[in-house]
Amino acid sequence: MTLAAASTPALALAQKIPAAAPGRRNSSTKSAAAGKLRGVNLGGWLVLEKWMVPDVYRGTDASDEYNLCLTLGDKAEERMDHHRETFITAADFKWIKEHGLNAVRLPVGYWALEAPKPYVANSQYIDFALEQCRKNDLKLLLDLHGAPGSQNGWDHSGRSGAINWTDPKNVQETVRILETFAQKYGKHPSLCGIELLNEPKDEVPLEMLQQFYQDAYLVMRKHLDPGVAVVFHDSFRALAWKNFMQEPAFSNVILDTHLYQCFDDKARTRTALEHLTFAINRKETLDEMQREELPTIVGEWSLSLPGHAMSGLSRFQVESVTRAYADTQLLNYEGTRGWFFWSYKMQRDSEWNFRHCVERGWLPEDFAV
Repeated sequence: MTLAAASTPALALAQKIPAAAPGRRNSSTKSAAAGKLRGVNLGGWLVLEKWMVPDVYRGTDASDEYNLCLTLGDKAEERMDHHRETFITAADFKWIKEHGLNAVRLPVGYWALEAPKPYVANSQYIDFALEQCRKNDLKLLLDLHGAPGSQNGWDHSGRSGAINWTDPKNVQETVRILETFAQKYGKHPSLCGIELLNEPKDEVPLEMLQQFYQDAYLVMRKHLDPGVAVVFHDSFRALAWKNFMQEPAFSNVILDTHLYQCFDDKARTRTALEHLTFAINRKETLDEMQREELPTIVGEWSLSLPGHAMSGLSRFQVESVTRAYADTQLLNYEGTRGWFFWSYKMQRDSEWNFRHCVERGWLPEDFAV
């Protein structure tokens, strides 16, 4: 690959991008959540992921938060609290504001308010996050990242392994937990939305998931201010939500999609230029989602590409590709209701670490321009 091809600037690629799709013209666009959200996820804080915060797992073979707490036993609370008091502090919310962002997405587990053993509750840190958002004029999207039984079998649901969330008892319990979140936080001035469930795997039956989303909406909406959005994830089925949860029966509903290019087999075979082209073309699906489904946010994205994509490139070329990939995504996502980078920080520098990406020059220093 030539340098010119590898470093194709996103500005030139942007000439191929049509104007942003207007989306549905309903009262949702007038809500408090209707403003453009530019934010970061506070991942690895209240829901642990070992690859992000390996120090918390020191001295254990645990692979997820459930087994870490089980292994630590009576010492779990002390270690959890130390991590949560030091990993994200008031200074972080100030940094986020100073760099022109206006929102955070806060992943929490079903154990946040009422922690069944061996989990450790952490609602005081949700309170802290909301208060820091109020002080810094930031909005907060509260995201149920882990549900009873696990909705995807991945470690970031709290417990990796089997997908047992589909047990009707677990679904019902998830609805109850969401209602407690709505009751406790639904009137907070910094809350812009509650996300019903993060990344339910696409093997969860669609009809079951749709029924859960509607049931959760109905019990939550009565506790929420009208400007607080109810957000649901597309379950990796981006175009399966046409004519779903529309007005007037449902109000201020937002669809969340997560866009990565580093996990599937096809992604691992693409060259750097092919990845940039693929990223540009994703705009078509985003526009269709907003036009045919609901107002949409990109709740997770990063700058990570498979290592093979950078094979044979010089360091200068790799830097150019990474900046172009960042700019391409930002151009695309500006046509949506908003976006949240995954993640704000982690224990090592990488394309997943927002602060590092800003400091490296891959992302802008000021997002308010």
